[in-house]
Amino acid sequence: MPNTYTQIHIHTVFAVQNRLCLIDKSWRDRLYQYIISIIQNNGHKVLAIGGMGDHVHILFGFRPSESLSHLMQEVKRDSSAWINANHFVKGKFSWQEGFGAFSYSKSQIPNVCSYIETQEEHHRKKRFTEEYIDFLEEYGIEYDKRYIFKPIE
Repeated sequence: MPNTYTQIHIHTVFAVQNRLCLIDKSWRDRLYQYIISIIQNNGHKVLAIGGMGDHVHILFGFRPSESLSHLMQEVKRDSSAWINANHFVKGKFSWQEGFGAFSYSKSQIPNVCSYIETQEEHHRKKRFTEEYIDFLEEYGIEYDKRYIFKPIE
């Protein structure tokens, strides 16, 4: 898209199906590298990635050449397939439906990167479900608690 100039920074958050802690530290960094490659192959730039055993945060510079929903669908589909092909978990791995997405200005990027890169420290104080609801409320996003997280069956 010639003559299209943007500065769009998106922070996405998505969870493992049923919020199970399946992302093990032994392969977490490889998963992050795989996700980074998916995003970069679609023309976007990853600024930070982090998370815990049950969820992932990604901050990236977003190019308006595709929809955010399409990109996140591809990230989740391809990374699930990669996890399953490598037999990192017993049974079938999948991500929960949906995701959270929040935009930030350039001046906020260092703080958001720091937050994403220090997830383990942050989650010593706050559970993922609390964190996610706090994001939604801080940004004034209306939500129905029944649909935020699929309950553990």
